[in-house]
Amino acid sequence: ELGMAERALSAASAAFISAIIVNPLDVAKTRLQAQAAGVPYYQAPQMAALGPDAILSELRCSPSCTRGIILGSEPICPPDCFQYKGTVDVFLKVVRQEGFGRLWRGTNAGLALAIPTVGIYLPCYDIFRNKIEDFTRSNAPGLTPYAPLVAGSVARSLACIACSPIELARTRMQAYKEFQPGVKPPGMWKTLLGVLSPHASPGQNAVQNYRVLWTGVGAQLARDVPFSAICWSTLEPIRRKLLGLVAEDGDAASVLGANFAAGFVAGSLAAGVTCPLDVAKTRRQIEKDAQKAMRMTTRQTLVDILRSEGPKGLFTGVGPRVARAGPSVGIVISFYEVIKYALHQRNMS
Repeated sequence: ELGMAERALSAASAAFISAIIVNPLDVAKTRLQAQAAGVPYYQAPQMAALGPDAILSELRCSPSCTRGIILGSEPICPPDCFQYKGTVDVFLKVVRQEGFGRLWRGTNAGLALAIPTVGIYLPCYDIFRNKIEDFTRSNAPGLTPYAPLVAGSVARSLACIACSPIELARTRMQAYKEFQPGVKPPGMWKTLLGVLSPHASPGQNAVQNYRVLWTGVGAQLARDVPFSAICWSTLEPIRRKLLGLVAEDGDAASVLGANFAAGFVAGSLAAGVTCPLDVAKTRRQIEKDAQKAMRMTTRQTLVDILRSEGPKGLFTGVGPRVARAGPSVGIVISFYEVIKYALHQRNMS
């Protein structure tokens, strides 16, 4: 009974809250995946100038690395002190080496991504699901249970294609570390301009120049469409069963709880299953060689990772990805439904 504008407002509000809360886990996941791809998180020239005699055991570099050296008046840590060993280690090292605020690196891009993505995704999902269910109930009742799967896949595809450049900017902002102290790292627009600059040739077609902003969109679709299909196919039965328990007596709190629980379970499951595709997407989007990035395919990227790193490499960052996706989906779905519920109650009154 709600219009597209009211659904979009509900979704955008939910996305805003989720993007801020879970951003540190997204940074941890991206750093772990970028490190596995060879992105350096220490300055090699400084390390090369240091001799073994300079190691001082009393200088603590990070909670997981106690060896350090003094160069002039500055404490310097060896390269292995900058290697991330897990989600908590990423948090500790980013806070110590770059500052607490870096855990929210890319939040502006995350908000710029989440609001239009979810503002397109959830309202379109609602509308597509309702129309498909209405059609199948009359014409093919056996297909009605598959309505969430089809509606989720189509809606997610539209959102991915529309917002892929912002996803590219966010991935690069979170993956790369600024080494110069006091220098503010580039924001979303500067990051996108940096992607475009190698391709800005007067002799080239403008469409070809801007196509680079959709680098990795194939991998993103390969990740998000199955994610959406698994998520909605799992979420809808759980949600309906939980809401069925409270029946007509349900208030906003029960709507919130049922949707959060269903979203948490569905998001965690979908994130774990699609992790290899997320690793491939990150690899493609952080590739700085423009020509290589345009030639890379999702399938070849997965094969290369499997050959060089084994099955474990395909699940790099699975911990923070699952830890992020469960609460994120739960927050977005529950707040979306509660805001819809509030708007519906207002309309009824």
